[in-house]
Amino acid sequence: MLFNSFEFIFLFLPVVFIVYFILNKLNYTVSKIWLLGSSLFFYGWWNPSYLPLIISSLVVNYCVGTLVGKKFKTSTRKLILTAGILFNVGLLGYFKYTDFLIANVNTVLSTHFHLFHLALPLAISFYTFQQIAYLVDSYRMETNEYNFLNYSLFVTFFPQLIAGPIVHHKQIMSQFDDATKRTIHFKNIALGLFVFAIGLFKKVAIADQFSAWAVRGFDQVPVLHFFDAWATALSYTFQLYFDFSGYSDMAIGIGLLFNIALPMNFNSPYKALNIQDFWRRWHITLSNFLTRYIYIPLGGNRKGIVLTYVNILIVFFVSGIWHGAGWTFVLWGILHGLASVIYRFWNTNGYKMNRILAWFITFNFINATWVLFRATSFSDAMKVYKGMLGLNGFGLADSLTFANIVSYKFTLIQTKLPESTLTITCYLLVFFLICVFARNSLELRDRYKPTWINIVFVSYLFLYSVFNLHKVSEFLYFNF
Repeated sequence: MLFNSFEFIFLFLPVVFIVYFILNKLNYTVSKIWLLGSSLFFYGWWNPSYLPLIISSLVVNYCVGTLVGKKFKTSTRKLILTAGILFNVGLLGYFKYTDFLIANVNTVLSTHFHLFHLALPLAISFYTFQQIAYLVDSYRMETNEYNFLNYSLFVTFFPQLIAGPIVHHKQIMSQFDDATKRTIHFKNIALGLFVFAIGLFKKVAIADQFSAWAVRGFDQVPVLHFFDAWATALSYTFQLYFDFSGYSDMAIGIGLLFNIALPMNFNSPYKALNIQDFWRRWHITLSNFLTRYIYIPLGGNRKGIVLTYVNILIVFFVSGIWHGAGWTFVLWGILHGLASVIYRFWNTNGYKMNRILAWFITFNFINATWVLFRATSFSDAMKVYKGMLGLNGFGLADSLTFANIVSYKFTLIQTKLPESTLTITCYLLVFFLICVFARNSLELRDRYKPTWINIVFVSYLFLYSVFNLHKVSEFLYFNF
């Protein structure tokens, strides 16, 4: 079920919300069972056949986490933890990387092993990482209570189940255990609807518009000229941000309706002045996971400069392969790792750079590497790169018609105006300025006051989005 769908907005969410708070007055355990069942229904809406997989994963990880949290010998607990991590990595690896590995074996060894054509279970990358974090936290004795209902709700809580934010057990269950959060808080409802409306507008009105441009450029046009290539690359750069940050906003907004504060996942990443700053702002919960559970256990920066650089490269390799089973994702991760190593060398040696130049280099590096992230093959990426470098000329490709943005309806006839270079440029410029200079949604939330201006603003965003839900599309990170 999609956040940006009629059935979710007007049926699922209101019913779950109302029944949850009614049950809170009767029996809190029953209300948690209701929320768990609703979350599993939300997940199973996509494909009920994957419900046994996530339930089995819940049972295994809960048992392992409980055993790891016992006061056994350290060596025994470490062995149990290793087994639990291998279970999760194996589960993710089987569904996400089996066909990728077989295809590469066939290519290298000229073999003809059949591909399994496995469909990637929805959200497996997210709930796998979340449960690995839980196991490690249990091993570190940072998880103090072991209750299967609480654990299952922590993993499956529907606002963050599909694409994050990646949360920790103590972040969520401490809030569910807070008795003051079991009644309706009208302030949280106002804030939740405010953030949800912004996220929905980001997805429907902005990301989906940029999507059409990106699809045309990456997938449908054989040759891109200079302007077309830059418009294509920037379109995906903005599509990805508004799509994923829109999802995160909606998740945070829905969580607030239930008085649950989910962590920030984006903090104006395109304002970053260096690659390290970017990763502190982009997909923050994933960056925190990789730092806490991979970079630091590898030794972080405590074992000399060379191993520090190696650890950075390992982390970004994992980040790349986690996002997708393809060599374009691997190269994307490696490039970000190399950029991080270069920045660390630059910074530790005391070099400085003009802030505007630093931002310019960072943004263009991010934009250029998103091409690899989006391309389905290296040849598709090279098509865009050649165009961006002007190797195919500087004109506009006749076959490249962008998304239908400019249209006017008259009483007797409907006229659709062709989009001009000026129109496309203005559209890109507007959202570029929003990304770089405007306050983000959570900054607006923190400044929110229930004035008539804000009420009209939220109502417009929501109504505009709802009236454009006839073209419902999935979120990009559902594919990862």
